[in-house]
Amino acid sequence: MTTVRVPTTVRVPATVRVPADWPGTEEQARAVQDESRERVVLGEPGPPPGAGHVTGVDVAYDDERDVVAAAAVVLDAVTLDVVAEATAVGQVSFPYVPGLLAFREIPTVLAALEALPCPPGLVVCDGYGRAHPRRFGLASHLGVLTGLPTIGVAKNPFTFAYEEPGARRGSATPLLAGHEEVGRALRTRDGVKPVFVSVGHRVDLDNACAHTLALTPKYRLPESTRRADSLCRRALREATA
Repeated sequence: MTTVRVPTTVRVPATVRVPADWPGTEEQARAVQDESRERVVLGEPGPPPGAGHVTGVDVAYDDERDVVAAAAVVLDAVTLDVVAEATAVGQVSFPYVPGLLAFREIPTVLAALEALPCPPGLVVCDGYGRAHPRRFGLASHLGVLTGLPTIGVAKNPFTFAYEEPGARRGSATPLLAGHEEVGRALRTRDGVKPVFVSVGHRVDLDNACAHTLALTPKYRLPESTRRADSLCRRALREATA
């Protein structure tokens, strides 16, 4: 007899509150980035790919209502089956400023992560870590605040330069800020546009790429990101219906 595991779903019932000390200006936000960046841990390899849990986080916005919905989806790293999922809905906590997008999302993402009924393991963000103009994107910020190992897997290279990787899955080239490697362009499907992987916190770049390949057996984007994207969009529709 086959046992079907039904994932545990948790919704945060109340609107997420923005912390009282949350930055309100660009100057304050950049000061937080500068201080917090010094706490990023870069010397750890991180959890081994294909073991334990991997959690995708993503957000969706309703700009007219100034609402953001976040989702956290925990996968079994071996089977990529959903183990648990949680959503949270709140007000957008910061205006749109390139390079400061994490401040719009983090309170609601944290609420979704905290609602999970199990440890998240590695957290995969739909965005950037070190591949950020100030070397402190969402994945790094989230990692410092939670202490969890985090990586960023983005759809585009932001402002950084790279050479096109080979056409085969697994091919990679450095994502460069001048001579500094801030991430990698990684081909997850033969002949398909690469994704852009960067370290967030407590994971090295080789391991971040290995996790990304383990999470992309069928599609360009990690399964963790695909599941979180679908869930946060559904949560937003339900919250604004």
